[in-house]
Amino acid sequence: MRTAPKFQPNRRAFPAFPLARCPNMAAVMIVSIGALSVVACGGGKVATPPAALVVALPVHPILASAGDALVRYPVEVAARYSNVMSFRIPGKLIERRVRIGDAVKKGEVVARLDPSDAQKQLASAQAALEAAEHRLVFARQQLDRDSAQAAQNLIAASQLEQTQEAFSAALSGREQAAAQLVVARNNLLYNSLIADHDGVITSESADTGQVVTAGQAVYGLAWSGDTDVTLDAAQSDLERIAIGQAASVVFQALQSRRFEAHVREIAPAADPVSRTYRVKLTLAEPGRLVRLGMTGEATLTPGAPAAGESSGGAQTFTVPATAIFHEGSNPAVWLIAANSTLELRPVTVRSYNDHSTVITSGLRDGDMVVLAGVHAVYSGERVTPVRPLFDDEGDVAGAAGAGDTVVGPLRAGILR
Repeated sequence: MRTAPKFQPNRRAFPAFPLARCPNMAAVMIVSIGALSVVACGGGKVATPPAALVVALPVHPILASAGDALVRYPVEVAARYSNVMSFRIPGKLIERRVRIGDAVKKGEVVARLDPSDAQKQLASAQAALEAAEHRLVFARQQLDRDSAQAAQNLIAASQLEQTQEAFSAALSGREQAAAQLVVARNNLLYNSLIADHDGVITSESADTGQVVTAGQAVYGLAWSGDTDVTLDAAQSDLERIAIGQAASVVFQALQSRRFEAHVREIAPAADPVSRTYRVKLTLAEPGRLVRLGMTGEATLTPGAPAAGESSGGAQTFTVPATAIFHEGSNPAVWLIAANSTLELRPVTVRSYNDHSTVITSGLRDGDMVVLAGVHAVYSGERVTPVRPLFDDEGDVAGAAGAGDTVVGPLRAGILR
């Protein structure tokens, strides 16, 4: 019986490499064999990774009486009414009588143009009016003579009609010359820039010797009397601002005094650049100490809850801005569940501030919220909460509970 030939490997295709000549390969093979032995002995079980350390603190609702729900904005004192002062006619600016910050009275001349041309135009119009009046006197006399002769049938009716037409033309010419004289006299007056209201000069836009066009700005005038305190509110705070709402204002130059005010006007449309809404406050007693351009801070007292909000059931929470995670366009936060795993909770944000975020729904008192490193974790991950490195980092989220661990420096808010 013939037997099958034994397989003989091709030594050219599979050359032999003695382990003594390749010590690195020998080490790799030994480690691989050891790893396979461990897996075989352990029944295929992989060791569970340790829980990650995350910066987290429990959150607690804030109270409106504590002042956290108050609306605060920087403000500036501005005149309620102001306008740009300009000449009605073109000309060369030869005199400026006021400067920025000067107070002016109604009817006061603040600047003048070269009046030479206007004076000549006025003289020409005056002469034209005198000539028109002479022609009118002659035409009236001629009309009286022809009327008397026509009554005695001494002249033809057509001649009387021509005399009446000449008188009408002379009368119209006189009225036209009188109107031109008024225009010339006004042009001469327009060479002087006169203040229409009492106020303060706030800007200068033309220099002496400059040739200005009609309507070109020369001065800015802020009217005396009523003043406003203006602020630019974010659209997220509009629901907490209403006409007539009480407010208090403190100016940096008058730290010792607090002025009572109320909301007078809210802009119906947002500014096209800043996307904020201009809100104007009226001071109850401004006094002489409040000057235009002063800056300070206004605090608006919260009023009644907006439509759809309850006065007692709704709770408001403040968390650091780094705790917000966006799932698409929807804000959310990472919470540590009872089994020490992470879950993503959608929330409703009322306003975003510089370093904090105000949340109106989605959280409950005592929820453990991850404060930082929200983009380095995932749902279902086992974690261990630790307090921030500095105590003031967790003030906005509430006091840390007993038993929290204080650790050393954290990187990106999470330790692994």
